[in-house]
Amino acid sequence: MDQDERLEAAARLRLATARLARRLRQQAGSGLSPSQQSVLATIEGHGPLTLGQLAKIEQVAPPTITRVVGKLEDDRLVRRLVDASDRRVARVEITADGRRRLAHTRQRRNAWLAQQLDAVDTTVLADVDAAIRVLEALTMDHEPADPVNGGRT
Repeated sequence: MDQDERLEAAARLRLATARLARRLRQQAGSGLSPSQQSVLATIEGHGPLTLGQLAKIEQVAPPTITRVVGKLEDDRLVRRLVDASDRRVARVEITADGRRRLAHTRQRRNAWLAQQLDAVDTTVLADVDAAIRVLEALTMDHEPADPVNGGRT
């Protein structure tokens, strides 16, 4: 594959993944904005976080993260905890309702995608599996460092 073909493949891959991501967001049925969904998943994945840590991971400004977390708090999907060693520091953690909402959203998205795959010819599913391995390799090899733990996200 020459350089022009790689660029064309990259453009097609970018467009296809963007469209798929948009379709999956539409299937969420969570009542959450994409930003709220992302923040909730980040809190679930990284444990209790300060707003500053959360803003770094989500790559948004502190006022934005404050607004998003405030809405999630209003919906009782997250709660703030006062740090035992420094009472000036608050951390945000996911609630049981937040975990249920994320699980429901993931189930809906997975069910929709599985339904789409049911319509794919079985001989093509091996290609889908190979494509998944490529996508996993692309995302694993290039994830940014986790600003909270110093490792991968």
